[in-house]
Amino acid sequence: MKAILSSSHSIKSPKFATLTVMAATCAMLLSAPVNAAETDATATAVPSAMDSSKRVIRLARPNAAISPAQTNAAQTGLPATPASNSQPTNAQTTNMQLSGTLQNNVPVSTAQPQTPQMMSPAAAPVMKGTTRVYEPGPMTATGIDLRSGQLPNIPTPQVQLSDMSFVKTVLIPQQKGLGTDKLDVSLLDDFIADVSPNARHYPPNFPNRSQRHYTREKIKVLADWIEPYAKSPDASFDVLLRAAKLNGMGRNLDLGSDYTVRGGQYVDRAIKLQPDSGEANFLYGMMLSEGGGFKEGQKYLDRAVALGYTEAEQSLAQSDLLSDRRANALERLRRLEGQYPNNTVIPQQIKLVEEGKFYIWDIPAPDISVRPGA
Repeated sequence: MKAILSSSHSIKSPKFATLTVMAATCAMLLSAPVNAAETDATATAVPSAMDSSKRVIRLARPNAAISPAQTNAAQTGLPATPASNSQPTNAQTTNMQLSGTLQNNVPVSTAQPQTPQMMSPAAAPVMKGTTRVYEPGPMTATGIDLRSGQLPNIPTPQVQLSDMSFVKTVLIPQQKGLGTDKLDVSLLDDFIADVSPNARHYPPNFPNRSQRHYTREKIKVLADWIEPYAKSPDASFDVLLRAAKLNGMGRNLDLGSDYTVRGGQYVDRAIKLQPDSGEANFLYGMMLSEGGGFKEGQKYLDRAVALGYTEAEQSLAQSDLLSDRRANALERLRRLEGQYPNNTVIPQQIKLVEEGKFYIWDIPAPDISVRPGA
């Protein structure tokens, strides 16, 4: 009699089977994140960004996620149940019960489906490592291949690439000392090398006003980027030297007195870290002498000359010229011409002095490839 009532009840109340289907679906959905976490923990980390120089950012990988069975085993001291166990899971049992109900019109059990155990905090993935730097990585093709016929009746575009170039990866220590994080300054160094012939000395010289404008805007962006690292009391020599170069060029391009002050401070700190750096001594002496401090800058330029920095001799000639010592400037430049016969800049500077000019760096500027947003 009870069986008949139960059967008639199942016929008159179809909502009961519907609720059971919904409960089984929820159980399967709730179990999906756990399975996904276990899969992601063993998967190979994928690049998060890529640029034209074949360099990708490798993010820190989490530790392997601990499954709920391993967590229970660790808590109870019992061995974990192997994955090949013949016992059906809660989701499988629910599916079997649901299948029987739909086929035989027999009511399913009223037992509530068990919710999957959530991963304990101790078993959650933990990110390891803080340094995120560029590492060489292969280029991978993504997207749809238009040549495979996936877009019928649409002409296939023809694209040709030329004049390709790749930037060498340059990593520098962020702070002084061992074990410090690294900074990727590849694009920064490429920019400095590109615009230095135009903006390193005063007055700056550009082939057109557009290139001057783009250089000014790019210096603003790069100087703001390196500023937090350079103003740190533990900033490395490499960081300070690059910040000094950027701010020095910003001073030459009339970006404001802040660039002059910061450039002097950073190069002074760099020399204190490496007193025997010819480039740092030259940079400081050049900034002082071209700013009017001939006597203050001469000792740093003399030091750079003693360390074998050729450009320091040219800056000394510029200082002689602005100090009304034209004969000394010519003598110095002609001596340099004999020492470096393959240097094409020195003969042009000699010609400027012989013509009565006062700025030996006011020579035809080379074209540069600075572009807006590049």
